[in-house]
Amino acid sequence: MAPSTTGQAFILVGTVVGGPAVIARSNVTAVLFLGCYDADGAVAGGQIGYRWQTGAWVFGLEAQGDWADLSGSTQNLGNRVNHIHSKMDAFGLFTGQVGYAWNNVLLYVKGGAAITSTSYDFIVNATNLTAASFNDDNRWSPTVGVGLEFGFAPNWSVGVEYDHIFAGRRDVTFVTPAGVALAATYNTGGDTDLVMARINYRFGWGGGFPVAARY
Repeated sequence: MAPSTTGQAFILVGTVVGGPAVIARSNVTAVLFLGCYDADGAVAGGQIGYRWQTGAWVFGLEAQGDWADLSGSTQNLGNRVNHIHSKMDAFGLFTGQVGYAWNNVLLYVKGGAAITSTSYDFIVNATNLTAASFNDDNRWSPTVGVGLEFGFAPNWSVGVEYDHIFAGRRDVTFVTPAGVALAATYNTGGDTDLVMARINYRFGWGGGFPVAARY
């Protein structure tokens, strides 16, 4: 949107998808380092947000929820009979945004909190059966990102966004299928990098809304 002297607010709804560039870095350690690897895959979801534009500056709040299939594995360096496997199956981003708009383009940065849901397993190499696991690791972490959007039709925009989740690491206990907890404490975690495409529709009020294909 071209710079204006009056402010206008709008609700933003849309969908997001991400492909092979989505990577979750995983690390598992006990007394010894057991393995470090990348878990990659695809994501899909949606977002809803509120944005306020005054002049060329755009400020916003946004909530995004995504299904994920980010999985990976590596040989367990502490036990040659099994390997480590992890999968992130969902995540959410809750962020504030600051951007600058010109013509039909918006460049913005964002930051806030992320929640991720990840499971970890020790898989027996010979049988591919689970020896022990830690499920439903729902972890809150800080996140930052940057994005670029283009208005291509009245109220519609398409864009690409990069986000980094600082997931960190924490101690967890693995449990066998029989419900027996392993004696060792394991340290798991790792950051996540996301590259996603977005398409948005905006409901505007307060000073009208552009009828041209602008941001």
